Amino acid sequence: MKTDIEIAHSVKPLPISEIAKRIGISGSQLIPYGHDKAKIDSSAFKNSQRLGKLILVTSINPTPSGEGKTTVTIGLVDAINRLGKSSIGALREPSMGPVFGLKGGATGGGYAQVIPMEDINLHFTGDIHAITSAHNLLAAVIDNHLHQGNALKIDPNEIYWRRTLDINDRSLRKITLGQGRINGPVRDSGFDITASSEIMAVLTLSKDLQDLKKRLGRIVIGLNTDKKPVTVDDLKVAGSLTAILKDAINPNLVQSLEHSPFIIHGGPFANIAQGTNSVIATDLALKLSDYTVTEAGFGADLGAEKFMDIKVPVLGKAPDALVVVVTIKALKYHGGVAVGDLSKSDPEAVKKGLANLQRHLDALQNYGKPIVVSLNKFFDDSIEEIRETESYVEGRKMAFSIVTSYVDGFEGSLDLAEKVVAAADNQHEFSKLYQQDRSIEEKIQTIVEKIYGGKDFELSDQAKADLQELKDNGWGGLPVVIAKTPNSLTDDAKIYGAPSGFTIHIRRFIPKIGAGFIVAMAGSVLMMPGLGKHPAAEKIDVDENGRITGLS
Repeated sequence: MKTDIEIAHSVKPLPISEIAKRIGISGSQLIPYGHDKAKIDSSAFKNSQRLGKLILVTSINPTPSGEGKTTVTIGLVDAINRLGKSSIGALREPSMGPVFGLKGGATGGGYAQVIPMEDINLHFTGDIHAITSAHNLLAAVIDNHLHQGNALKIDPNEIYWRRTLDINDRSLRKITLGQGRINGPVRDSGFDITASSEIMAVLTLSKDLQDLKKRLGRIVIGLNTDKKPVTVDDLKVAGSLTAILKDAINPNLVQSLEHSPFIIHGGPFANIAQGTNSVIATDLALKLSDYTVTEAGFGADLGAEKFMDIKVPVLGKAPDALVVVVTIKALKYHGGVAVGDLSKSDPEAVKKGLANLQRHLDALQNYGKPIVVSLNKFFDDSIEEIRETESYVEGRKMAFSIVTSYVDGFEGSLDLAEKVVAAADNQHEFSKLYQQDRSIEEKIQTIVEKIYGGKDFELSDQAKADLQELKDNGWGGLPVVIAKTPNSLTDDAKIYGAPSGFTIHIRRFIPKIGAGFIVAMAGSVLMMPGLGKHPAAEKIDVDENGRITGLS
């Protein structure tokens, strides 16, 4: 069978201007980046009326075999368009960290891909580089301020702002700055991956350029010696950061292999940030199509929860339907089957693993929206295993659809498209998980119980001190992003399935005031991933014709 990159090269893309014209974007509103990708001047659509329905694709906890959430999303958009309705996909930009690390690319697979897949997976239109540059300019300004006399009395031991890089590099997690006689002051710091930068979160939650500038100005970089917050506005560089990001705020237009339009913009991870694409991109897609299909990172316990509780209030629009992606292999993995045995038929393991699916469905039902379960079928899934899954879902009175878009393209998603459109057209009231005036502790407890299925949470001494600072500064009314492992409903990556009675361990809190939320660091989750023993970087090459190979 052809590789993903070979399939991508087998289809000739349409000129991006033609894709834009199909969805009502004129030449003056398009900023081309070559022939097959472009940015959209989002300000041109600011006063347009929203017409479309919103569909959110999520999944159960991810496993080593992969669930294919993006592949399902792309196939769904292609299929809805084939039904004679208009659909636009709104996706996140891949980070080069995972591309060269463990996961590989994030542009779908098989015959359900967005192209140009190499560009999207690598530098694309430079958005992530711009965010990295803006973040590190602020870091440089902070250290220069300390060097130049520290008029703001910033406490070097209370600086939240680290540096960023869009590559997995564990050796940079902890560093010492300022070594050398004229380079001080000396202090401990480190690097995070760009996807975790607050500037990434700010960009993806901003409504326009002026909102971006205001949010950047509100970013708290640390505390002064009086324990008061120091902001970007205090350092007088919000304008410079905005200048770096003035093009990055415009969303990017590409196409699928079926020439469906896709708007790709912003790439925060769901395990350490809010895990969804930009508000601007989603809002634009809603204004230009009947059905916008978007996704949130990792499982429903991370991406979907944050989409609902962080993004929806800013977007002003809740999803009209939810799609939960599941695979037989993932169910068997959560049912206790070893990775090497996942291809063997085991209906009993599937039955046991359905407990993980159940937990995610229970969590999503808190929001009151209709759910469609999508089984992303692999060639070696047995009929008995599929029937076990279908029987469970239908027993819960939910729609179930088998998807084969990886090998069949849009045809493999037509049944899913029909069921999703029917669900989205059936009005259901949106329910909030919690009210913003609840305390931070109450919000965390609600997430732990209603989303993870846990019992309680506990705070480290550092987290208790951080929490008091948050309250003293009046930030208790902000929503909470819990940063934890995506592999488990708990904060322990080695606990699979659907455990109960567990406690989430919060080791510290980080205020993200520009973005408008508080991050609760749970367990041992890291802000800078590392590379594995055999990273994906070992497989990627460039052939004699200049084409990239080994990327998937």
